[in-house]
Amino acid sequence: MSVGSKVPDDRNVLGGRLEPCSDSPRTGFYRDGCCNTGPEDFGLHVVCAQMTEQFLDFSREQGNDLSMPAPEAGFPGLEPGDRWCVCAGRWREAFEAGVAPPVVLSATHEEALAVVPLDALKRHALDIQ
Repeated sequence: MSVGSKVPDDRNVLGGRLEPCSDSPRTGFYRDGCCNTGPEDFGLHVVCAQMTEQFLDFSREQGNDLSMPAPEAGFPGLEPGDRWCVCAGRWREAFEAGVAPPVVLSATHEEALAVVPLDALKRHALDIQ
């Protein structure tokens, strides 16, 4: 997976520099490959998650079909294994329902902690040592 630009001032949930999430598909609220956020990101798309079939099904059931492409919005549609910046609230809902996808902590923005406890993210981390 090739990943694009880094955002040097944004921090991840571990306190380090926010790392890119995915360039293929290109993710992020700003479509820059990172889960950075700003005042116009009302959905708080800050959790770098690796898609699973269970999470895609759950999201579809909640009214947001992430597997359906929306080219007009620059959205390719997702498949299991793809990494994507998901809304912190939706990730927490999935966590509470037992279908939370794995996350990349180094690429998950610290703003996620306003919605999701760090312990919950760590239990689903792909990059914890």
